[in-house]
Amino acid sequence: MMLPVARMCTGLAARSGGFLRRQALRPALYQAQQRCFSLSSAAKVAKDLQAEIGHEEEQYQQAKEIKKFLSGTSFKFVETEGDVNMNLEKEVGDMLVKIEWQLTSPFDPTADVEGEQEGGQEYEATDFCITMESKSSGAGVSFYCSTQTGEDHRYVIGNVKSFASTEEKNGDSSYNGPEFEDIDEKLQESLDELLSEVGMNSELCDFIDAMALDKEQREYIRWLRNVKGFMEK
Repeated sequence: MMLPVARMCTGLAARSGGFLRRQALRPALYQAQQRCFSLSSAAKVAKDLQAEIGHEEEQYQQAKEIKKFLSGTSFKFVETEGDVNMNLEKEVGDMLVKIEWQLTSPFDPTADVEGEQEGGQEYEATDFCITMESKSSGAGVSFYCSTQTGEDHRYVIGNVKSFASTEEKNGDSSYNGPEFEDIDEKLQESLDELLSEVGMNSELCDFIDAMALDKEQREYIRWLRNVKGFMEK
């Protein structure tokens, strides 16, 4: 017996409606299961992060070189939370002296045995830049250096850059100056004396090395807290 067209369409609509509802439920159920799985995983991650935070905070201790230097220096130490860069700065007459460096990288694939100290402990040098700049003209000189071990000289100069303006100082294509070891020895000595006069010495190098590591440790703890906070939201 043929069903009236209206009844047949109603039946198809009812059956298709049930099918569509079941199809619509499947993604919803899957998404709910996925959310539960994600929340469960996030809770585990947060728990593990808290354990790591506790371990790092227990192990963290600021090096004595940091406290000693900051208690007796004329430099002002500047850093921003979450930023890898740090600097020391002070004014000497019309000249601004600025020393810039970054936190120690926790993983250095380029490290080699040449940087090892006695007893096999590896020493990681810290690259830094000393800039002396005229506040009135913007002209100045930058020394690109690295810390090193040794009692005679705690740092080496790579090259010396001069600039006539702030734009030239920050320019990507500006000439970076000669290699320090290639210039006249008497000029090397006089430039060394200049750096010593503005405060460059072994104690400052000790501070740079210690603070590079200290900053990395503090930023790692901050990272752990940020990730934990995200997982708990």
